[in-house]
Amino acid sequence: MNRALLLTLLWLAWPAEAAKRLRDFEKAPHNYWEHPPRDRFTQLKSALEGGRIPLDRASEKAFVISLLRALDISPASQTLVFSTTSLQLRRISPRNPRALYFNEDIYVGWVPGGQLEIVSIDPRLGGIFYIFDIPRGSAPVKVERSARCFNCHAEFEIGRVPGLLLKSVVPANGGGSLESFRNDRTGHAIPFKDRFGGWHLTGRHGIEQHKGNLVGEFVAGTIKTYPNPPAKNYRSETYPVATSDVLAHLLQEHQVGFVNRAIKATYDTRAALAAGEAEAVIQKYGETLVHYLLFTEETPLPAGGLDGDTALKQFFLARARKTPQGVSLRELDLRTRMFKHRCSYMIHSAAFTGLPTALKTAVLNNLRAALTTDHALGAHLPSAEKQVIHSILTATFAPYKALE
Repeated sequence: MNRALLLTLLWLAWPAEAAKRLRDFEKAPHNYWEHPPRDRFTQLKSALEGGRIPLDRASEKAFVISLLRALDISPASQTLVFSTTSLQLRRISPRNPRALYFNEDIYVGWVPGGQLEIVSIDPRLGGIFYIFDIPRGSAPVKVERSARCFNCHAEFEIGRVPGLLLKSVVPANGGGSLESFRNDRTGHAIPFKDRFGGWHLTGRHGIEQHKGNLVGEFVAGTIKTYPNPPAKNYRSETYPVATSDVLAHLLQEHQVGFVNRAIKATYDTRAALAAGEAEAVIQKYGETLVHYLLFTEETPLPAGGLDGDTALKQFFLARARKTPQGVSLRELDLRTRMFKHRCSYMIHSAAFTGLPTALKTAVLNNLRAALTTDHALGAHLPSAEKQVIHSILTATFAPYKALE
């Protein structure tokens, strides 16, 4: 058989074989498919399919806006990606970017002319993946729970558990990737020079070296890049908002970094508990999660700081859990760092609340030690900032207060 034909046949057969492979998270003690999901989107799914949630069917954009409203997600959280890094890769290009929207527990993807994708975080299971068409006319919404997403969302980049994926690539004019960066890393520690590749980036930010708003081609064996400014190759009116705001990108990166770490910690701890070998695993993740929650290696913002989209800031801050004095973990800094009080608001998310009890206890004990003693995990924080964070957690997070 012709060698090229053989390779083609093997490549075509691979997805079918991969789909049959039972991944570790599908086996005991995790049994991903055997546990009814308890994520926020699943709780709304029957009402959505039954027409009990009012949705605007006047246009695709109107439907998306009304769905985001039902999910308590701001359209201003929109980020636009034009690289073909999605299940709907044939529909995505610099002429038709994919839009992403999020709150701390639900992530929505939409390709104009294509389907809606949902990743909703279950406290025990991690990512629950759905995909569905925008219905025509009065047709009902039919939501499909998808396993196809696992070909990317449960591979080595995120520790082979069902999590979230962010990529940074140099895309060609058609959207295909020519070069990739930070392949197996997510989170606020990634240098800006390795971020945003294949994405549009808008807003005042002063980040001079980044991969956003570019396409490329191979010239004499090297990649030459060209500007691809927002709205040059597509109509911004197609989307709910015209932005792919820098603050939306930073929040998304931070959240994805935490969610992936928490899901990986949950699965590894559960496996270790079942094997009777959990002590070292709990100690490891009890420290690494606190390290991330406290922004220990956060990439500093550029000189002069940055602005964020006003609507996004208002929406984000309105969801703050405040002390009686009105202080919260969501207060933005945006001058030298993201937040005024460096402890992540993601401690209130489903990804954190779903940690195994022994691990959650270890995290909270380490967090309290970092904030109230000279523990090394809090060494980068001034004492005054630690005191404020401690007071916020005591007032807004019952499991932390229970340690008193």
